This record gives sequence, C-alpha cells and structure tokens, in this order.
Amino acid sequence: MTDVLSDENIKTILSSIGKQRPKAIDKKRNVQEYDFKKALRFSQDHIRTLSRIHENFSRLLASYFSAQLRTYVQVNVEAVEEVSYQEFIRNIEKKSMLGVFEASPLQGSMVMDFSPDVVHVMFDRLLGGQGNILEKSSELTEIEISVIKRVFAKSLDCFQEAWLSVIKLTPELKEIEVNPQFLTTSSPNETVILVKLQTKIGNVEGIINICLPHVVLEQILPKLSAKHWLANQKKAIEIHEMEALEEKLQSTKMEIKAVLGQTTIELGDFLNLKNGDVIRLNESYDSPVTLQVDNKLKFYAQPGVSKGRMAVQVTEVSTQGVVFDDD
Repeated sequence: MTDVLSDENIKTILSSIGKQRPKAIDKKRNVQEYDFKKALRFSQDHIRTLSRIHENFSRLLASYFSAQLRTYVQVNVEAVEEVSYQEFIRNIEKKSMLGVFEASPLQGSMVMDFSPDVVHVMFDRLLGGQGNILEKSSELTEIEISVIKRVFAKSLDCFQEAWLSVIKLTPELKEIEVNPQFLTTSSPNETVILVKLQTKIGNVEGIINICLPHVVLEQILPKLSAKHWLANQKKAIEIHEMEALEEKLQSTKMEIKAVLGQTTIELGDFLNLKNGDVIRLNESYDSPVTLQVDNKLKFYAQPGVSKGRMAVQVTEVSTQGVVFDDD
C-alpha cells in the first residue's frame, strides 16, 4: 500500500522548511579597549619585584608597630597595582594621614597614607590608651603631629631597609598632610604604583597605602627586574665576618678518633680477656688508620710516635663522608 501526501501535508512541510533559516555566523572581533591616558609603564616583572620588596617592608613594619604599640600587629601586602595619580587621590579616605617623603638618590616625592582607623588606634595606644577608635573632629595638636611624625620617620627606616636589595635609599619625611586635595606631588594622569598594605592592630583593621610615581622609579626600572633583584641577594662576605667565623671555628670542640681496625668476637671470649691476649683485627698491619671526626670518616692516617707519645699522621683526605654509628 502506497502512502500519498495530500496537498495540505505538502503545504505544511514547505512552510516549516521556510522557517528553518540558517543561523548567521557571528563575526564579532575580539577587540580590547585601550586608554592611552593610562598607558602601562610597568611590566609584570616590575610588579612582581615591587611585591617582594614590600612583602619584606610589611614584615619590618609589623615588627616595629608591635614593639611601639605594645600589641600584636599584622601587616600584609593586599595588592600592588598600576593606577593614575588622580585615581589614588580619589580613593583616599577622609581624615587619613598622608606623609610626603623623598628618598635620595631618587628624584621626586612619594606618599605614605595611613587610613583613619589605623591613625586613631595608633594615637590611642601611643598616648597610653587601650587602642580604641576615637574620632577627632578638631585639628591635630602639636603633640599629636609630633607623635605621628615619629611614626612616619620610623616607618621610613623600614622602607629604607626593605629597598636595600635594589638600591640604598635615604628617605626623609617632608610634610604631613590631612587633605589629599592639597597634594601636588604628581600630575593627575601620571602613572603611579599603588601598594596596599592590609593592617590589623589588635582588633582594628585598616589600610596603609604607598604611592610610588613612575617618574620617581623610572631611573631604577632596570634594577627592578627579577634577574637583577635575585643577583643582588647574594651578599659578598666582608672581612670582619670571615674573621668572626674563623674565630668561632677555632674554638669549636669536636671528637676525633683514630681507629686501628675492627673485628667481631664472642661475648664469652670478651669476658675472658687477660693481659697479654692478642685480638686479631680484620685489617692488615699495613692498612691505613681511619680518622673519624664526630663519627664521620674524614681522613686516612698512619700510626707512629711523636715526642714519646702515640700519634697518627694524616696521609689522605677521605671524600666518602661515611657516618659511623656508636651503637
């Protein structure tokens, strides 16, 4: 029996075919926007090196704050990123404390920013309090300015030590500012490195920001490569260090044993030993004596007499490094 399509079935099939049109191929190009006002001037290698430097700085800063504030302080690098100076200024919290400093031989000014919570806790701890956040609406007193200047100055000492692996800096605090709008250290579109340090003093958390303009770091950018930074970690040993090390070695006490030979005997024979008995060793009479230093084979020697006393003379240095067990 043959199936025959009706006119209605044919119209239905043709209409469904017309609806199934091929999908258009999406030919959108993968284009990334680039803002020439925010040109990237630091490579990822530079960012990684700056991160290592400021990780060391954060450890030094945590140790200093813990000693000065008499409480447990944590300082960790949260981010090291490249931004514009205008963006850095815009994100500064109100009532923050800004320290403008220079670090010769670098040319230009840098900024260290303490967030309000960090500043208030520091003031309270340094002035004898328990570390409570006491917000001030009035201007800083001369005593408070003196206190915060000392904190900034000591923080810059830690900054100097952290940068010794790259360059010897001499940081100097220039001014303390509380209004970021008055800072004119760089042009608004200048590229800067922003280092964010997450800081926890007791139970209070805050941020310490460090702004490093590109114009300041430009002359030392070649030194911020990982290859150069790691090479500078190999510090040359100075003469006084060699002398101190030699002096320590001279006074070191070590156990030295000259072993003529070894053998194995039964316990009964050992208990029955008398004066004049002979114990046969495994070594030949002309075999060298092994000289052990702290149970490690270091030298070979020959037995003899020196100034009427039994002695050994070193004949060869052992390179095996065999370790002997006293048991």
